[in-house]
Amino acid sequence: MILSELQDRLDLRTINGNGSFPSVLRRAGADDADMLIALTNSDEINMVACQVASTLFHTPTKIARIRSQEYMQQKSLFAEEAIPVDVIISPENLVTEYIHHLIEHPSALQVLDFADGKVQLVAVKAYYGGPLVGHELKTVRQHIPGVDMRVAAIFREGESLPPTADRVIQADDEVFFVAARKHIPTVISEMRKLDNPIKRVMLAGGGNIGAQLASILEKDYQVKVIESDLRRSKYLAGELHSSIVLHGDAADPDLLIEENIEAMDVFCALTNDDEANILSAMLAKRLGARKVMSLINRPAYVDLVESGLIDIALSPHQVTIGAMLAHIRRGDVVAVHALRRGSAEAIEAIAHGDHTCSKVVGRRIDELKLPKDTSIGAIVRGDEVLIAHHDTVIQSEDHVILF
Repeated sequence: MILSELQDRLDLRTINGNGSFPSVLRRAGADDADMLIALTNSDEINMVACQVASTLFHTPTKIARIRSQEYMQQKSLFAEEAIPVDVIISPENLVTEYIHHLIEHPSALQVLDFADGKVQLVAVKAYYGGPLVGHELKTVRQHIPGVDMRVAAIFREGESLPPTADRVIQADDEVFFVAARKHIPTVISEMRKLDNPIKRVMLAGGGNIGAQLASILEKDYQVKVIESDLRRSKYLAGELHSSIVLHGDAADPDLLIEENIEAMDVFCALTNDDEANILSAMLAKRLGARKVMSLINRPAYVDLVESGLIDIALSPHQVTIGAMLAHIRRGDVVAVHALRRGSAEAIEAIAHGDHTCSKVVGRRIDELKLPKDTSIGAIVRGDEVLIAHHDTVIQSEDHVILF
């Protein structure tokens, strides 16, 4: 059923069978495949598929989705002489890191790392009264002296607007900007009033993501975890150090009120049930939580809920796909992030060669013939972060951040 729908909708061939069976892989074309991507819900099937592809078909690149922390903590398992997985994709780890960034920058809608965190791409919603609202982009430097940044894109009512010098930022615009990590809070404050720092966090759901996130956050924040399964609650209570673990239903208003939901700076709904996450996040917002986030697996729900009571819809699908694309794109691509549910991409690529053999090295940015709707936001040269301007010259081994 799923395969026939995919085949009707997309230009691809489908095979029905167990993805780790040699005969199924052979029917799917493993003999001459450049890459195997194993993304089933079973870690074991994904690992065996990579092993079979390596041993029987000598597949050059093998990517596997691994969810269990038991496997993730044993890095020596994933080697050519053991289980030959070249790239591990862990949706739970990626989503946990993503939420952690959002809690560190409470005013942001999206925070993405490039060049090992030296540069960040941040999305904020411009609010009435923000210093830059109502002004043209070319006035940015006057507003933020000494801070170099670049607006990579503006989305207004879902439509992408080119960030030209005379573009005026309006309230409710989603503004994506690139800056060195240390300058991010300063730039956010120009777009909108900075939210108060986060102190108290409540997590609904103590699964892989909830447990990982609680263990990271409890070092710096007051954390409460609500888990509906009694055995899992007892396990979490023993594993976590300072977090408070509550056994109960996160959609129970009496429980939320009793646990002072109105004093919570962030409420994150992180169960495996989209509907339960949406309802508990909406309830938490109604009862006074300052900011609510909901984990939503179905892409169709994401746009639907962000226009309502839920502040941020967390899509594992979008977070994971960026990590995948970094390994599928041609050339020396370090990172890829999908933005606005896939309507745009931010890419970190390394420039190689010299002016005689490269189309970019040794040339000014305004001399480059970039594809339509592509812009360069920043360049990382060693430890130096350079915000891209028209006369910036790209050098060999520069990390170039494109939008």
